Amino acid sequence: MRAIVGFILLIQGVAGFVGLTFFDSKWGLLHRVAEVPNWGYLAIGLVGAGLIMWGESAKKKS
Repeated sequence: MRAIVGFILLIQGVAGFVGLTFFDSKWGLLHRVAEVPNWGYLAIGLVGAGLIMWGESAKKKS
């Protein structure tokens, strides 16, 4: 479950960062819920990547 949530956060973070940085428009669904600065999208993407790694490492231990 952590990996699924992490994947969603990773996609939203990367899409938001790329949209604001290179195309000057908001991508993804997160901007409809909250106003996030450009660096915030990077932080959300990193949290998502961390959740994916945590979820996958938990699978290998079982």
